[in-house]
Amino acid sequence: LHMGKTMKEDLTVVVKCIKQLYPPEFNVFSIYAEFYHNYFASQARKSAESPLEDKDIYLVLSWVHNIYPKDMRKDHALAKELDKVKLGSLLPSSLSKELEKKYLDSEEVTVKNSLSKCLDKEIQRWKEDKEPEKLNGHFQSELLGIFVIQSIYSGQKRAQDISSALGEELSQRLLKELPAFLRSYRDAFEDFKEKSKKHRHYKPILIANINNCWNFR
Repeated sequence: LHMGKTMKEDLTVVVKCIKQLYPPEFNVFSIYAEFYHNYFASQARKSAESPLEDKDIYLVLSWVHNIYPKDMRKDHALAKELDKVKLGSLLPSSLSKELEKKYLDSEEVTVKNSLSKCLDKEIQRWKEDKEPEKLNGHFQSELLGIFVIQSIYSGQKRAQDISSALGEELSQRLLKELPAFLRSYRDAFEDFKEKSKKHRHYKPILIANINNCWNFR
């Protein structure tokens, strides 16, 4: 963040104050921009090649695909000049693809585990001597009907915020996880229906789960 802010502020000074002091053939802005970019890219590469936690991978990819090309280089004071320089990406394509794969794999596992834990909690709720919650006057499971959908949507949104391509790729992956989750949910619910007919809140639990179907559709 400090490096990005420094580069942006300094190049703005070059455009507004320094460029005019040199003959056009000196290409002063291009020289400054290339030196800053090369240093920034070398630091980004160093970060990308070091051991990174998931949140760090997300941050590096955000800089490569989003913050650097859109926030910094499209700044109204710099965009016109930077378009002439053609600086390229902060990371080589191969390294960027490697980080993207790690990010997608990690995000997929995170959402998958989140769905699994959610179902385990829901199954535990069925075993409790407790009536399901009501939403708008109807029995419903807020945990399943809302949490599962939000988990998938949040994963898609995070990836989309990096780039539309990553958002699309993760969406395809997560849409394969959803049917697997729904099969597990169905099997657990069928098991409950068969074995828990004497449960004090058997009927409200059935209604709550039937009402969940609309949300999942």
